[in-house]
Amino acid sequence: MTEGTVTVVNDLGLHLRAAARFVELASRFRSTVRVHTQGPPVDGKSLLALSSLLARRGTTLHVACEGVDEAEACAALCALVASGFQGGGAP
Repeated sequence: MTEGTVTVVNDLGLHLRAAARFVELASRFRSTVRVHTQGPPVDGKSLLALSSLLARRGTTLHVACEGVDEAEACAALCALVASGFQGGGAP
């Protein structure tokens, strides 16, 4: 399992459009993606689950990926959040 921690930097936080970008990128990877703030982890490939986090600007997200491409997935997802959801990510 590969884990990363990143702070939400965009003004609107993890709103629906940002969450949709996260889900779109996460879905490109074969690994499972779990995300949490302070509560239980949610599926990082589910728009509804991510939006339930109510992550505002300044919230720390913990991203955990597990699978064949876990390192790439975790790095790309953390980079997306760090960019204010502006990056396209990989692969």
